[in-house]
Amino acid sequence: MSHHFTRRDILQALAATTGASLAGTSAFAQAGKTAWPAKPIRIVVPFNAGGATDIMARTIGEVLARRVGQPVVVDNRAGAAGILGTDAVAKAVPDGHTLLVSLSTSMLINQFLYTKLPYNPQKDIALVTQIAAAPVTLVVHPSVPANNMKELLAYVKANKGKLSYGSWGVGSYAHLAGAYMSKTMDADMNHAAYKGEAPMIQELIGGQLQMCFSSALNTKPFIDSGKLKAIGVTGRERMEILPKVPTIFEQGVTDDAYSIFGWVAMGAPAGTPKDIVDQLYGHLREIAKDPKVLERITSAGFMPLMNSPDAFRQNYQRDMPIWKSLVDEAGAKLD
Repeated sequence: MSHHFTRRDILQALAATTGASLAGTSAFAQAGKTAWPAKPIRIVVPFNAGGATDIMARTIGEVLARRVGQPVVVDNRAGAAGILGTDAVAKAVPDGHTLLVSLSTSMLINQFLYTKLPYNPQKDIALVTQIAAAPVTLVVHPSVPANNMKELLAYVKANKGKLSYGSWGVGSYAHLAGAYMSKTMDADMNHAAYKGEAPMIQELIGGQLQMCFSSALNTKPFIDSGKLKAIGVTGRERMEILPKVPTIFEQGVTDDAYSIFGWVAMGAPAGTPKDIVDQLYGHLREIAKDPKVLERITSAGFMPLMNSPDAFRQNYQRDMPIWKSLVDEAGAKLD
């Protein structure tokens, strides 16, 4: 597993693209590329307005609209764990005017969770870019007598059948990672699924749960106030907004289940012409250098990536078997 996205890597990748600025646009025209966009662009977000994914889409949409000279409209199609909106994009005309900004759940993990999925993410969605990596925090109630991952695992093992962990839904990373911990420690932990992170965090603070994985956006205020105790973060790099919290990996617990992370990404309907995807990515690469965009991404607890379609495909293929085994181990299946 090579999730070594250091800040230096990101900055070098961005620096390497500085030459390909607006000059590239006229080069596209000269090369007889498809005239794109020819009308307003719609970005479908398969989640409610106001969430982190929606904020990413609107942030990018604002800058993209200025660059391409066409309106960019964000269309929130929430429901069914991102399936409704993702399916709408999978079935849209592949002309570069309908895009998807979603999470690894709807673009990768759902294919292993659901017995029936109306789209096949590997065949029906063209991968454009991973906008940002989305590692999460592992937090516990202050009463849990553990201050790091190894102490927590020992505590979990010693309290078989007595502990509960929360998630923001069956098949979410919080569920899969919690189930993995329970199974590998033979802990027989109880899983409590909530409709969203906010109620889960409130129950954890109230002591009805002992632990959960959750986004830094939701846990940071309570970590700072001492209402929750941070054990670690997923992925291989510390979070910019929680620099003092070590990764689980650097604590010597190197299981793929804790090193992997979700992501926010952009896709398009399969069959979208390569030259349109290339033009779009050329703009996204420039947008990734905008300090306001970078600030929005990091303040949401994400790590900027904005990688190429090829790099996205490579990461997708590398991560896919890990997510599949996590779903299998959790025994999570949905209709």
